[in-house]
Amino acid sequence: MTALGYLYTHVLPFVILLSILVFVHELGHYLVAVWCGVRVEVFSIGFGKKILSFKRGYTTYCLSLVPLGGYVKMFGEQGSEAVVTEEDKKVSFSHKTPWQRIAIVLAGPMMNFFFAVVVFAVIAQVGGPVRAPVVSAVTAGSPASLAGLKAGDKIIEAGSQPIINFEDFQKVLNRNKGADLQVTVQDASGIEKKLTLPVVSIANPNIFSLESQLGQVEGIEPFAQNATVAVVSDSAAYKAGLRTGDEIISVNGEKIRLWTDFQKKFFTAGGDLALEVERPSMELDENDMPKVKTKLNLSLAQTEIKSAKTIEAFGFDQPSLYLGMIMKGTPAEQAELMMYDKIVSINQKPIAKWADLQELVKSFDGKEALNVLIIRDGTQILKKITPKVTEITNSFGGTEKSYKVGISPLLNYAEPETIFQRAETPFHALYYGTVRTVDVSVMTFMSFVKLFQGQVSPKNLGGMVSIGKVAKDSFEVGPQAFFMTMGILSVSLFILNLLPIPVLDGGHLVFYTIELIKGSPLSLKKMEVAQQVGFILLLGLMVLAQFNDIVKFLFKS
Repeated sequence: MTALGYLYTHVLPFVILLSILVFVHELGHYLVAVWCGVRVEVFSIGFGKKILSFKRGYTTYCLSLVPLGGYVKMFGEQGSEAVVTEEDKKVSFSHKTPWQRIAIVLAGPMMNFFFAVVVFAVIAQVGGPVRAPVVSAVTAGSPASLAGLKAGDKIIEAGSQPIINFEDFQKVLNRNKGADLQVTVQDASGIEKKLTLPVVSIANPNIFSLESQLGQVEGIEPFAQNATVAVVSDSAAYKAGLRTGDEIISVNGEKIRLWTDFQKKFFTAGGDLALEVERPSMELDENDMPKVKTKLNLSLAQTEIKSAKTIEAFGFDQPSLYLGMIMKGTPAEQAELMMYDKIVSINQKPIAKWADLQELVKSFDGKEALNVLIIRDGTQILKKITPKVTEITNSFGGTEKSYKVGISPLLNYAEPETIFQRAETPFHALYYGTVRTVDVSVMTFMSFVKLFQGQVSPKNLGGMVSIGKVAKDSFEVGPQAFFMTMGILSVSLFILNLLPIPVLDGGHLVFYTIELIKGSPLSLKKMEVAQQVGFILLLGLMVLAQFNDIVKFLFKS
């Protein structure tokens, strides 16, 4: 990559992103300061040597060399000795009322908040892909399945509320925890039906949310299964040439993306089904991916399909019960488990779904080995496996210890179905932007709370390198991702600057609030001590963030 190309892909997005956010923040301070009658001496984007500058009135506007922040310098901000006359006092920051100084200081963070509202509103007005209200997959025998819900069903209405996207459906579920919910769905053939779904309350996995519980219908899976098949030996599917691990690419020339797509073709077939199939080799590369995929053309006879009546009777099994990968150096490899083995039971307890296996391994008492019954090429084999304690890094940067055997299911997931959605009017877009900004603000605030509580690892802190990488990655994805990143970072600046650390806006707000309450400002000595403590604290956070960046991106850890 040329130096110019590197600047364009790595440096330019970072500079644009940070410069806009800093400009918005400092503009807030500037506008309210001028409105309050304070003389602004310098409005700078960046620090250090001035690249461009011009003066209008009393204010010098400049673009400085180091684009890592900015500042607004106000007359009398530090109680300057230059404030000597009554006229000086009228335009001095330090001689304004506490309420005026609070307004000026608060304006910067609030400008970042309102800017995020506008950014998210514009994104909503332009529109983009959102998850469709379509059920990706349903676990066999689950409450959702017993209620009549099937993979591919589209949620039309829930609790008498029209459902546009899956987020709408989740909100209705959250409002109906512990109750039966009346829903209207449309199946794959377009037929509408009314169902009663039991909604249970589950712990919210998002620890940054204020909602501790979510509504859920047990059995609705979050991801859709692609058309990778598991085939029972000596079945009609097996005799037709299909094997476990094959992925169906097309049926009668029409591309297939999901397992539900294949099911529709299977049940509506008016004749033989011509399949295009990809078969991965058992030999894996250094990334544990099949070295070769062989394309095959197979045919399913209509007479055999009609004779079987169901897709299970034809010989298709649940891929989640078959092994897709055996990790090296694990108990599973030592027990000589192989790819495409089917897990039947553990300690005589039948395995109906992958979650059953996970629970049994997780509850291992560390004593006697597990008796694992598998099926390989139609033959039952009993294996003894002793799970091993493994330390993993969770999504919050902390470490957890749990028992593992070193296997993963054959299941390959596809992204859920999406629809294009945009706000109906600018007012709807503004409403969405406000709701989204509040949601992101809550999650950002809670991330700081969880950090100080020790529930989130300090390893998650990132500095300028992290921001630069996020800017680069989102810039490469496209304008919407870049502006989404801008909105999220603007909220982060809003929350960060309100932290009660003396060198930040939040620290100044504390000083002025105390002054407002006690009727006189804090002593200069107390403020200086607080400033020093705040500076040390902020410097420590910055050093930690930069250290994390070095570890992550220089050492690829």
